[in-house]
Amino acid sequence: MKQNRVTRLVIADDHKIFRDGLKLLFKREKNYQLVGEASDGEELIDLVRSTQPDLVMTDIVMPKMDGVTAVRTILSQYPDTAIIAMSMFEEESMVVDMLQAGALGYLLKDADKEQIIEAINSAMNHRPYYCDRIMTKVIKLMSDKKFEQQKEAEAVAFKDNELNIIRLICEEKTSKEIANLLFMSPRTVEWYRIRIMEKINVKSTTGIVIYAIRNNLVSAFAIFNGLAFMA
Repeated sequence: MKQNRVTRLVIADDHKIFRDGLKLLFKREKNYQLVGEASDGEELIDLVRSTQPDLVMTDIVMPKMDGVTAVRTILSQYPDTAIIAMSMFEEESMVVDMLQAGALGYLLKDADKEQIIEAINSAMNHRPYYCDRIMTKVIKLMSDKKFEQQKEAEAVAFKDNELNIIRLICEEKTSKEIANLLFMSPRTVEWYRIRIMEKINVKSTTGIVIYAIRNNLVSAFAIFNGLAFMA
């Protein structure tokens, strides 16, 4: 996450007690500003339109409109918004649906403060974050080829710089770190990141990681065993 910059965020959950817990957490953290809360997907979309936050933390199962539909709508209008899913459930279908919608992270609601802060910081640096139990499921789903969005009609051709950036993204490097390693500016790295997402038709860094594993650019199990954000 950028230094000396307050992250503006909104939360969505139909349980007020859970929202109150998050509000208390963010009230005590000087680097985060809660700019709004919603109790359903429709309220969340309206809230994002009015506040345009940096990050959204949303439940999946909500009245009126579920979190997956809300996330798709938000990212279609505000593609730079970081999304973290929160749920009481570990069902594979929910994990797949939310990650395919473009969420950068997936937290279970029993996550502690450190996990929540780490997830936010990772998402603000375009890095995926999954809590322990969800990460195990993600690796299995990737290996089982259950991410429909990754079924490509034909192979995508990448330039050397693009391949290098993909592999470094999978190593949890930030844009600044990638820029230093490849002797580029961070802005150039961001341009490459956007270009890569356009090429493979994904909406987030999570999609890049999934694509890289599915297409043998990196090893899923190497990532699982070697990276902190997937530990």
